[in-house]
Amino acid sequence: MRVKDKGLINRAVPLRFTFDGRHYEGFQGDTLASALLANDVRLVGRSFKYHRPRGILTAGSEEPNALMTITDRAEPNVRATVQELYQGLSAKSQNNWPSLARDALSVNDLMAPFLSAGFYYKTFMWPRAFWERVYEPLIRRAAGLGALDKTHNPDLYEKAYAFCDVLIIGAGPAGLMAALTAGRAGARVILADEDSLMGGRLNSETYQIGDHTGQDWAAAAVSELTAMDNVRLMPRTTVTGAYDQGTYGALERVAHHIAKPADDLPLECFWRIVAKRAILCAGSLERPIAFPMNDRPGIMTASAVRSYLNRYGVAPGKSIAIYGNNDNAHQTAHDLAAAGVKVAAVIDSRADAQVQGDFPVYTGAEVINTTGRLGLEEILVRHNGENLMVNADCLAMSGGWNPTVHLTCHMNGRPVWREGILAFVPADDAIPGLSVAGAARGIFSTRGCLQDGAKVALQVLDDLGIKARADVPEAEETPYQISPLWAVQGKGRAWLDFQNDVTVKDVKQAAAENFRSVEHMKRYTTQGMATDQGKNSNVGALAVLADVTGRAIPETGTTTFRPPFSPVSIAALGAGAQGKGFAPERFTTSHLPSIQRAAPMIEAGLWYRPSYFPMPGEQTWRESCDREVNMVRTKVGICDVSTLGKIDIQGPGAAEFLDFVYTNTFSTLKVGRVRYGLMLREDGYVMDDGTTARLGDHHYVMTTTTAAAGQVMRHLEFVHQCLKPKLNVRFISVTEQWAQFAVAGPRARDVLNALLDDPIDNDSFPFMACGQVKVAGTPGRLFRISFSGEHAYEVAVPARYGESLFRLLCAQAEAMGGGPYGMEALNVLRTEKGFVTHSEIHGRTTAFDIGAERMVSAKKDCIGKTMAARPGLIDDHREQLVGLKPAGAVKQLIAGGHLFAPGAEAVRVNSQGYVTSVGYSPTLDCYLGLGFLKNGRARHGERVKMVDHLKGVETLCEVCDPVFFDPEGGRLRG
Repeated sequence: MRVKDKGLINRAVPLRFTFDGRHYEGFQGDTLASALLANDVRLVGRSFKYHRPRGILTAGSEEPNALMTITDRAEPNVRATVQELYQGLSAKSQNNWPSLARDALSVNDLMAPFLSAGFYYKTFMWPRAFWERVYEPLIRRAAGLGALDKTHNPDLYEKAYAFCDVLIIGAGPAGLMAALTAGRAGARVILADEDSLMGGRLNSETYQIGDHTGQDWAAAAVSELTAMDNVRLMPRTTVTGAYDQGTYGALERVAHHIAKPADDLPLECFWRIVAKRAILCAGSLERPIAFPMNDRPGIMTASAVRSYLNRYGVAPGKSIAIYGNNDNAHQTAHDLAAAGVKVAAVIDSRADAQVQGDFPVYTGAEVINTTGRLGLEEILVRHNGENLMVNADCLAMSGGWNPTVHLTCHMNGRPVWREGILAFVPADDAIPGLSVAGAARGIFSTRGCLQDGAKVALQVLDDLGIKARADVPEAEETPYQISPLWAVQGKGRAWLDFQNDVTVKDVKQAAAENFRSVEHMKRYTTQGMATDQGKNSNVGALAVLADVTGRAIPETGTTTFRPPFSPVSIAALGAGAQGKGFAPERFTTSHLPSIQRAAPMIEAGLWYRPSYFPMPGEQTWRESCDREVNMVRTKVGICDVSTLGKIDIQGPGAAEFLDFVYTNTFSTLKVGRVRYGLMLREDGYVMDDGTTARLGDHHYVMTTTTAAAGQVMRHLEFVHQCLKPKLNVRFISVTEQWAQFAVAGPRARDVLNALLDDPIDNDSFPFMACGQVKVAGTPGRLFRISFSGEHAYEVAVPARYGESLFRLLCAQAEAMGGGPYGMEALNVLRTEKGFVTHSEIHGRTTAFDIGAERMVSAKKDCIGKTMAARPGLIDDHREQLVGLKPAGAVKQLIAGGHLFAPGAEAVRVNSQGYVTSVGYSPTLDCYLGLGFLKNGRARHGERVKMVDHLKGVETLCEVCDPVFFDPEGGRLRG
């Protein structure tokens, strides 16, 4: 089926591949779809519901039928129209058994009258007992198309980030012209296109641009852009979604076209692209016509036929008919005839259509049926009141073009109906910072696309303050005239959604059952819910719905287009997390040095932090933990606390803002000082605690707990936007921008003075002081605060210096008999001092419960103050924070254990509290615990029984003050 002297493929490089076990040959530059058509393979799959034979419908990512499993990569649902051919590619068809040609489940097609839209809502309700044993198992077995391989995925995936002045989405004539205009002006440009060959429809048409063919002009434009240092070309990259603040998701298919990629080459890369401005030049998609039996293999869109002919040098049939309602469809007939391919007929639904050519022409005609089970054989045409048969093995249909509006709808924008082209176009300013050019906004001529691409690029560059000019070449001005044609009456089912087997009758049935909303119709019929997301069928379906409900198409509206634009593998979205449950991972700057010291890592609020740092000879984690605690108490220890949330708050209203979100007062805090603060939710319960430092008159840095960093940031945004919108204050999370380390112990100041450019002492830098410092010549910040109860500091530097500073601090500490300590020791140290974390402020405790009621200022208002004063939240019989020590033969305490009176039965109704934190204290040589006990502050000295039923542990405990170590605080102030 190859056509001599046509196409952009490299016939000097043949490539062998297999499909359903049979060997075929294609060429470099082919897609799997074009190679199959070249080998006269028309049957490629089975439909989802009725298992009807399906052939290739399109030539792009909108393909609903030709979904394959690439068996050499065990990857299902790959669209053959975008899968590039490579040597040894092995593919198989899907959704059939035992074979594609003889599919046993095609019996479903005979049962079509009983399986119409919505049948499952009615059928599977009775008898009720059948659901779990019969209906659900059957549905689960029938669901899906391709099947995932159950073995571990060996492929590599990557994620990356990019930044630019202008992101151009689509490399057709408008996109190339926009990129040339912006690139020549010196703007930083990213040009992304889902195809492997940039040029869009120019590679599939016979248009002229200036003195060149469209294909040659596109190649020259790409060559010029490649030579520009300020332009990044990203072929094989689909921009999948538009998000807030100029961020776009994009999937790059890196190695799908390579037979044996290198071990370090990812299969796919998911990009987060942040652009100051973006231009959508995604072109448009040709829509089919719903006529009876329009789903046979060999029936394709007219533009796809031209693509296979002009780009791949393939004739999709030996005798090809064309059926359409617009002038653009005629181009297919002219291109086929010029290439020597037989044109069986041109059938135009418009009585006044002007068609010239050496082939039969039927105007004012309709296709009312087709024949050929596994492939098209004949077409039944109604013309001038008579029916006639046309012999054809391929039918190129064109119901008009739909601008690719999807990305403009990803932030709740709705497209607008344009009557002149019978299609929806993007609404103005649907996505902030995104402009639309070319066919994507309904301009359907080469000249118009070139001019519009340059015009929009100039507007965008002017917004960015970049001076530019455009040199637009001459091109053909092809008219686009169209008349409505959505569905044709006749004998047989007329298909709208080819993959999900949705017909015109199904849409009418939905309306008859009062599913008149497009969203309801979509869910009742499953129209547009396939892998193509309705790219081919949505407009036709809603036009049918509009007609049957007596509404206009704009009044009927569209369904919601959501990201991603085309399917994205979960492995690409979770790149780097294979084998880890795809859970997010955050690493501190000290991660590598900690790993090199053999520290086991544990998760803490999505961060990975060292549990402890084992030394030679230590057999258990307890030995390491005890050593590290003693090291901090007697010498000095280093701990990475970068994971604590850090929020930079600035502005004249910053002090008033902090007074409102904290229970205590921060407007009185002096510059260069730090204060501990407590934050309540609106319901009066504790949200978080932490310190806030005042670095300037209008400049504060708030520290949150690791676990609540995101929650507090959201809370501040809510307060500013909804409760205090008039305050002149701005804030931003800087958690990742600063690496921060605690230096704790009697020799903490000695360690710091070895690295600070200007040494400090107790007078120049007292407890709760803060300020700017230089660490080995590097600007940083120093805070004298302590979470260990020891003389301690926290030193912060820009994150890029974090690893270096950690190594230097550890070296200095080790020279003084100290070293790094991990989370286990940190927990013991803070438990000894009675400091709370989210084990205690877990969302169900109040300031009164943790003994911090005096921190709720009586002189000002704050969030949660009124609700926290409710009688039920300040009652003496509430569970209050206490310390716990073993007082019997059993010395073990367990977090989560419940507290009972010594003689009470350990059952739920007798529970008087619970344990939140425990740890063995080498300082006091016993287990210590923190917990909550009813009226606990009045019960110091009493004994209670701790019971953990799961572990079978029962311990008699003494109730005591939660501050076990240095209650006067002399060590941290000294």
